[in-house]
Amino acid sequence: MEMDTIAAISTPMGEGAIGIVRISGDQAVAIADIVYKGTKSLQDVDTHTINYGHIVDPKSGDTIEEVMVSVLRAPKTYTKEDIIEINCHGGLISVNRVLQLILSHGARLAEPGEFTKRAFLHGRIDLSQAEAVMDLIRAKTDRAMNVAINQVEGKLSQRIQTLRQSLLETVASVEVNIDYPEYDAEEMTLELIKERGSEVREGIERLLLTAHQGKILREGLSTVIIGRPNVGKSSLLNSLVHENKAIVTDIPGTTRDVIEEYVNVRGVPLKLLDTAGIRETEDIVERLGVERSRKLVNEAELVLLVLNYNEELSDADRELFELVSSNDMIVIVNKVDLEQRLDLSRVQELAGRNPVVSTSLLQDEGVDELEEAIRALFFEGDLDAGDMSYVSNSRHIALLQQAKQAIEDALEATHGGMPIDMVQIDITKAWELLGEVIGDTVQESLIDQLFSQFCLGK
Repeated sequence: MEMDTIAAISTPMGEGAIGIVRISGDQAVAIADIVYKGTKSLQDVDTHTINYGHIVDPKSGDTIEEVMVSVLRAPKTYTKEDIIEINCHGGLISVNRVLQLILSHGARLAEPGEFTKRAFLHGRIDLSQAEAVMDLIRAKTDRAMNVAINQVEGKLSQRIQTLRQSLLETVASVEVNIDYPEYDAEEMTLELIKERGSEVREGIERLLLTAHQGKILREGLSTVIIGRPNVGKSSLLNSLVHENKAIVTDIPGTTRDVIEEYVNVRGVPLKLLDTAGIRETEDIVERLGVERSRKLVNEAELVLLVLNYNEELSDADRELFELVSSNDMIVIVNKVDLEQRLDLSRVQELAGRNPVVSTSLLQDEGVDELEEAIRALFFEGDLDAGDMSYVSNSRHIALLQQAKQAIEDALEATHGGMPIDMVQIDITKAWELLGEVIGDTVQESLIDQLFSQFCLGK
């Protein structure tokens, strides 16, 4: 692959203290030096230094920006290429003018994720670490960030490499048996396949144990708040977000569309959706909101069903219980500061094994208990995110499941008396699938697709 010199803005667009233009490639220092004016040429300064100067348009002689320029020479850089980082004043105009000047002197605008892609292609990181870089950027809780950091540091890669090495040694033993049958090592090789295959399967199972929690940490838990109008759904959203995001009134049907917000609940990121109250209505706009609410319930990973302590259980409430019977659910009995009219024993019966939490959102009571119930439902035992065992990426999870199945097929074949060269096919398949996790056996088209999801300057 041709490795020309690329450049992009690596900080968010908008006003800020600093904006950074990043350049990477063999000509990075030379290109930057054309437009840089300081006490020394950038080609003469030491690596890993930051240098004060100005960016000047060589054609007009006009000073474009006052800057600090970092010079980082290969191979000890993010991409393992020469890197220049031009620190400008933050602002839409200043960083753009510097970038355009760099592009006009030989650099190419980087594609999304191309800096990290080069780090992968040059062998500084593997594919799972590269994907974890994006997880780190998008992390919405401390726990999610810790998981991403562990993967960036290569802890998942080390586990995968250990499993692959075990399978590789097994395949090598099979090859010896096939190529040199006079040594009559088939029985020993079959025993090795059973032993190593079982060990690898257990290793994959340990990785998959917390896959569900890991996926939640990475993507957020899709959580829908439902209930009849005016039971306190919008008040619940505001309490969890700790901000008045939704309009709260005594008028039923105030929320007519879905309000979406991310919230951190005891380290669990929730993609929180406050829906229109589900009821029969003649209002066209409200009816559309109700229909959307029903659809979101079917797609939700967690449902927060809100009831009114001050009202008797209605047919509409019972229909809501039926609607969410297949979902993970927490029942919230709100307005406990008012007179009781709700049959709590019947509520508990309808809730089954799902938690029931009492709240007075107006008085800010019961919110802590609700947050703890959410955490316990998905992270029972308070698993430590410092332990690498979290596998959070959907692609990794799918590949691990396929690799586990291939191992099980191999083990089943050994018990069924299949020829050893047929057993080898499944062992090799598992080795290749694990290689796809870290990028050793992945196709170029998939690499392009994965890095296209990155932001432009990363």
